[in-house]
Amino acid sequence: MKIVRYSAMVLAGMFAANAQAVSLYVGQYKAGMVCAQCHGIRMPSADAPVPPLGGRDPEYLKTAIKQYRDKTRKSDIMNAIAGSLTDSEIADIAAYYASVKP
Repeated sequence: MKIVRYSAMVLAGMFAANAQAVSLYVGQYKAGMVCAQCHGIRMPSADAPVPPLGGRDPEYLKTAIKQYRDKTRKSDIMNAIAGSLTDSEIADIAAYYASVKP
């Protein structure tokens, strides 16, 4: 009985690790398609007056993006871009940028 429980815990851990890895890839893809045009990956694009996002706290990023999406934080560009993002996409993007070293 203990072996069955242990095996189930190991399998659950493996699936959780795979889910996290997939979300980083999704976040990388979405950041490349949506965010990197202005924010870059490690540094902003040339001549862009926007902050870099690499290495930022993921909770801060999730909160900020959700505020832009909900229009409680004002920026015409960010309100429009974040308005199309789901909670899952926001979490993936935040996890990806948090994993990138500036």
